[in-house]
Parts: sequence; structure tokens; C-alpha cells
Amino acid sequence: MKNNSSVVFVCSNCDAQFTKWTGKCLECGKWGTVEKSKFLISNDKSSPNDQTEYEPIKMTGLEEVDSKKFARLKTNIEELDRVLGGGLVPGSLILLGGEPGVGKSTLALQLAALIPHSLYISGEESCQQIKLRAKRLKITGNTLKLGNATAVESIIKTIQQQNDLPLTPALKSGGTHDPSLFKERAGRGQSTNLVVIDSVQTIYSNEVEGEAGNINQVRACAVKLLELAKATGKTIILIGQVTKEGTVAGPKTLEHLVDAVLYLEGDKYHVFRILRAAKNRFGSTDEIGVFSMESHGLQEVKNPSEAFLSGRGEPVPGSTVTCLMEGSRPILVEIQALVTKTNFGYPQRRASGFDLNRLQLLVGVLAKRADLPLEAYDIFLNVVGGLEASEPAADLAVVLALASALKNKAISKNIAYFGEVGLGGEIRPVSQTEKRLNEIKKMGFEFAVIPHSKNTTQIANIKIASVKNVKELVEQILK
Repeated sequence: MKNNSSVVFVCSNCDAQFTKWTGKCLECGKWGTVEKSKFLISNDKSSPNDQTEYEPIKMTGLEEVDSKKFARLKTNIEELDRVLGGGLVPGSLILLGGEPGVGKSTLALQLAALIPHSLYISGEESCQQIKLRAKRLKITGNTLKLGNATAVESIIKTIQQQNDLPLTPALKSGGTHDPSLFKERAGRGQSTNLVVIDSVQTIYSNEVEGEAGNINQVRACAVKLLELAKATGKTIILIGQVTKEGTVAGPKTLEHLVDAVLYLEGDKYHVFRILRAAKNRFGSTDEIGVFSMESHGLQEVKNPSEAFLSGRGEPVPGSTVTCLMEGSRPILVEIQALVTKTNFGYPQRRASGFDLNRLQLLVGVLAKRADLPLEAYDIFLNVVGGLEASEPAADLAVVLALASALKNKAISKNIAYFGEVGLGGEIRPVSQTEKRLNEIKKMGFEFAVIPHSKNTTQIANIKIASVKNVKELVEQILK
């Protein structure tokens, strides 16, 4: 039968497919991202009489599944375990992304040295260069093995040899895995080995056209490594670079293929690094891990609140403290505001670590509901330490910081604030009030200003003041 095929054009940004080339993707609106794909779509329709014999799937009851052999592997890095949801899951494929120099390779090398019988395969550095970096970071690993390769087929064979399992045709061709391997793997027990590949943009497959880092190459290599992880039970970590837009370089489909996507955030001007999960099939995406970049590598920050408040000096106008919830963890951060008379016709609004649109909204509420003349002032807002204050609970502290800076009146450093501010000037309750108050008390604060509620939580040894609206708060604090 004649096979009439049509070429598929795929967008490298959103993976949308088209039957003809177009300069602009009609789905995501990006220009120059639609490229010709190697894969073909067949237009032939099989005859109704053509039936392929497939083996039925063997189904297993939920209660019959043995999860003891599939237990998570603790990494001994508590901040990483918190983000992962309790540790590494055997047979998972994890993507670790971040900007150049943020510490991705450092964290991966530290982790590989802690997990027994790990492999660190790099396409960017030679083994000698990795050794120099490990020596500088004072990293030792008696069972850690280093390798240098860019061909994904060579990487697969190396990992297969470590697991003493044959290389199946499925892994060679990038197809589905052989179900018989799961039976053999279950009989032998789960492998706890870890494989780190640095980075996904440097590896390629001989079966796919294009250079390393190409959309088709990245997708094909990820599929092969995903099948390998499921077949051998090994945890594989792929390191990926980040573009200027803040997404993983290469296709967005790479994030859909892997089991977890971790982002390491931070810049060279701050010592703190924040590890977040953008996707996690085995845990929550709300948790964060806090690290500090030291001369000997990334070190865990056991008490983030203490670290973020460590540089606070004497009370100054425009400085307040709020409590944010990052997953299940309360963290105290300092909010700083600077309000100055504008020299031009249009006042400036700048924010670091806080949403600029949210800042504009709060400025409007203060001007309308609290009668503060902010229209002719430049406003600068900063969240100290590099943490993003993205939840509405920071509104109350931001409002007080702006009012304090405008009036040039310092607020006591023994008070912490949290609450959401509405357009009517009302202060609304936020979730997990008790956890926030306990953290405020733990850090030695004497007072807490919270939204008014019928069931106000009482915490011993800390004074709590509840307020209903912004105007009342500004009058009481700055009178």
C-alpha cells in the first residue's frame, strides 16, 4: 500500500503542530520558532480487516502493589528532600534548571557524592575539570564515578552495564519499554543509584538529525533517558540551562516529559539560593529549599527567617517585617520602602522581589482610602535577601512600609505584620495564621499586627493587635 505522508512543522516554544510553515506560531505568538520536524504523519487509513494482535495488559489491584521496594531515597540534604517531597523516587527523571553560575552543577555534584554508587556524566567538562571543582568545594566520594560523553547511546549503555541488564530494542529506538524488565527489576529489588547528566543541551542521539541542543535532539534524548530510568529503577537528574525568559532552554515539552522540574534561583549579588519545584509528580510544588553559596559549595539554611533578618539594624523609616508561607514553612522577611519627591512629571515605581502591578494597586489604595498623597512621589520597594514576596499576606507590611517612608517615621523593630489588603482598604485574613504567629514568636518579636477576625488566635508571650482597615492602621501606627 502506498504511504502518503505529510511533513509536520512544530513550534519549539509550545510544541504546537502545523501542516505548513509559518513565521509566527499561531498558538503562543512567538516568531521564528516553527521548524520542520523529522517525524511524518501518515495519511493512509488501514483496512478494517487489518487487525494487529496485541497482548492484553496485566492489571494489578491497588492494594496488591508492593510499595516497600519503591521507598524514597533520602539525600541527606534536608532542603532538597523537602522540595522533592521526601527524597528521590527510584526510576524518576528530574530536570534541574537555573541560570549560568547559579550553582546547578555544584548542587548536583554534592548530591552525587552523598549517594553511594552514583554516576556523574558531563558533556561540558572533562573528568579532570570535575575533579578540580570537587577539590575546590572539598567534595569527596569514594564510590562516585565520573564520565565524559555526549552521545546518549553511549550513556545508556554505560548505565545499563551498571545495572547488569541488557539494552533492549525499545531503548535503542526510543520506543516504549519492555514490560518484562519490570518483572526482572522487581525480583532484584529497586536500584538506589543516581545518575547525573550535565547537561541535556550537550548530548545528542545518532538516530536524530540536528546538532546537540536542537528541539528534536533534546526531546529524543529525554525520551530515551526516561525509558531507561523506568526500566532500570535508577534516578536520573538532567541539568538544563535557562533562557533569558527564565524557561529551560530547548523545548517546553521537556518539562512535560520529566517527572519533576526543579529551578535553582538566585544571582551573584546575593548569597542565598532558592530551590523551587515547578512540577513534581511525587510531591507538592509549594515547598522551597533555601541554600547559601559558600566557598565550599551550597550549604543548607536551617533557619531562613534568621538568615533573612540577620542584617537588620536600628529602626529606620520604611522598614517592616512580614511572615510569608512557602509551602508548609513560615519565613520572616524584611520589606523596605523608599518614598522621595519626584523630579519629573511622572513618578517612578520600582520593585525588587514584589509584583509591580500589586505595588501600583496598594499605592492607589493608600491614596484613596488613607488620604496619603503618593501621586507626586517616586516609590522604590525591596524585599531583602532576594526572596519573592508573591503571596497577598505581604500587603499589610508593604502598606505600612510605604506610609512609614512617606511620613519619615520609623516603626518599632519588635512588630511583625501580615494580611491581605482589598481595594476598599479592608484588611482580609490569610491562611495558616497560627503557624505565622508561632514563627514570629520564635524569632523574638513582641507584637504582631494581623487582620481582624472573629476567632483571633491567641499565642502565649506575644501581643496581638487586629485591625480592620488601612486607614485605622496608619493612624494607630504612625500617630
